[in-house]
Amino acid sequence: MMGERTVAQQALFYSFNLDRHVPADHLLRSIDRFVDLSGVREHLRPFYSSTGWPSVDPELMIRMLIIGYCMGIRSERRLCEEVHVNLAYRWFCRLGLEGDVPDHSTFAKNRHGRFRDSDLLRQLFETTVARCIAEGLVGGEGFAVDGSLIRADVSRQRAVGSADALPDATTSHAVREYLAVLDDAAFGGATPVPPKQLAVADPAARWTAASRERAFFAYATNYLIDLQHAVIVDVEATTAIRQAEVTAQRRMIDRT
Repeated sequence: MMGERTVAQQALFYSFNLDRHVPADHLLRSIDRFVDLSGVREHLRPFYSSTGWPSVDPELMIRMLIIGYCMGIRSERRLCEEVHVNLAYRWFCRLGLEGDVPDHSTFAKNRHGRFRDSDLLRQLFETTVARCIAEGLVGGEGFAVDGSLIRADVSRQRAVGSADALPDATTSHAVREYLAVLDDAAFGGATPVPPKQLAVADPAARWTAASRERAFFAYATNYLIDLQHAVIVDVEATTAIRQAEVTAQRRMIDRT
């Protein structure tokens, strides 16, 4: 006999165990066993005011970023939407069913503010590498260096021929950042040759034709990889020119 469609009725009380609804073989379960963010709050404490409303929990933001990296979610707006509706993501973030997901703008504010000023992401990265070393995953005998171009989020049409044509530094955050790295060996100080073009929205990016496609504005991200288990042991961002990449290799080897 054909069954009738049943319509769910509102219950007065619910008993819901979020842990039971996350599969045992879910990727985040494997990762969660090794995630230790107990030192994040203490590391960031000097960068918070002692008065005012409580901020968004920094550990929550880091856990959400881990989800974004592992699941290939590049948009922070979409990341917040996914964490809101996905039970496994809520479990990993310790949010429960009714926990509030922070607004996507919170990530940008902290990434350009407290996270950058405290060098928090570098500390988390090195903590992860230290754990890999402790688990015997890093041989320390053979390394490879890999560099990749990261396309800058700027328009090809909005470019100027010299720094004199850029907006005034007092009104442009991007220009202030560009001036701050002019003497950095990884950026402006990598070569005395002035760039042919500068992007108005992001002057620190470099015009490059290193790939087979049309030239574009980009950065370079360089990795030092241990060959035993392909563990990335260091990373350095540079401008997209060869001299800066060579400097990055030396820096990473010295640090490692």
